[in-house]
Amino acid sequence: MLNIISMENKILGLHHITAIASDAQRNYNFYTKVLGFRLVKKTVNFDDPGTYHFYYGDETGTPGSILTFFPWEGIQKGRAGTGMATEISYSVPKGSLDFWTKRFQENNVKYQPVIERFGERYLPFEDRDGLLLNLVETGESDNRKPWTIPGIGISEAAKGFHSTVLTVKNSAPTIKVVTDVLGYNLHSQEANRYRFVTDAIASANIIDLVEEPNGHTGSNAGGTNHHIAFRVKDDSLLKEFREKVLKAGLQITEKIDRNYFYSMYFREPGGILFELATDNPGFAIDETVEELGTHLMLPAQYERSRKKIEEILPVLQP
Repeated sequence: MLNIISMENKILGLHHITAIASDAQRNYNFYTKVLGFRLVKKTVNFDDPGTYHFYYGDETGTPGSILTFFPWEGIQKGRAGTGMATEISYSVPKGSLDFWTKRFQENNVKYQPVIERFGERYLPFEDRDGLLLNLVETGESDNRKPWTIPGIGISEAAKGFHSTVLTVKNSAPTIKVVTDVLGYNLHSQEANRYRFVTDAIASANIIDLVEEPNGHTGSNAGGTNHHIAFRVKDDSLLKEFREKVLKAGLQITEKIDRNYFYSMYFREPGGILFELATDNPGFAIDETVEELGTHLMLPAQYERSRKKIEEILPVLQP
């Protein structure tokens, strides 16, 4: 029991990752119809209610499966580089990369030949905005139940996050945050790529840190990641992690209610925006599990403006 308690008081891997898109319909089509994810929540940006906020994941939007997007219509293309999370990797079953290569060919998805990192096979590809993604045949058992659609079965479907890549000019200060604050441990190294893993959970528990002293600085716009969120059990633990961040000499927000989880944000020394996000209360508080993603759900402060917001947002065709 003591071990279980100690695990729950740690960062439980990745919670979600948020990226930027330039076209809501195109983004929806790619992630639901090509990759086969479930749209678990259709809402709006808290700070810009004229923009959607999409959440894609498994059946219930389990932490560790959630990729979210701000689809700012017509935004210019960004550039992956230092000071940002540059890649997102999903876990897929062993032997499924041939299936995905064929599917990418059939759907005109830009992809690269399979590569190997840390003994695992990766299929690199891009979404319609150029966001850098990978499918990874995991060497260890991943028992998460994926969302499936016709044409993508249980033996091929992505189970959730495998890892993300952080790219920085100087790795030392970022490593200190990843290890001392977030509790990850160095697992292995390949050239300028360092792999950190947390033993608090068995999946979505890997951070790869790439050091590029002469790399170009990333430009945050379409096809890039806005921030990454690390998972904590509940909002009562956010206070503890806030104190850790402050003791590390970094600024962090107060707790923010995001309707489906509670959050705090801080920027690590390499420039990447980190979020701490809770499991509670989850996505089924305003829709049933069966109905997730089928309605436009608005934060309470925008409900009175629903008609105006619906007129501004692009009509999304299922």
